[in-house]
Amino acid sequence: QVQLVESGGGDVQAGQALRLSCDATGRLFSMVTMAWYRQAPGKEREMVATITRGGTTRYGNSSQGRFAISRDGLKSRDSLESTIFLQMNNLQPEDSAVYYCNTDPWRVAYFGRGTQVTVSS
Repeated sequence: QVQLVESGGGDVQAGQALRLSCDATGRLFSMVTMAWYRQAPGKEREMVATITRGGTTRYGNSSQGRFAISRDGLKSRDSLESTIFLQMNNLQPEDSAVYYCNTDPWRVAYFGRGTQVTVSS
């Protein structure tokens, strides 16, 4: 079974921080490039950050300098679980969206429920 479960979202004030987690079940997810995406109502899905298996990161224009993506490997040799994180600092109202983790590129098969982030001014 492969599964991605996002958590850590919430309602915050502008300037505050949140740390999102993505619990990934499936050995595949520890071996490929993973990413965080977000989608606000009425807008296209946007890539926020990606991280390769080796830890190389890439950020979208809106998240560069404020967000940091990281990942843990499999919890043990026999484990199928790993975690991808997104540390978000100095949040702004325009960061409000549902945040999803997925592979890079996005695969519909791995679509999760996401976690809502709402930033008020």
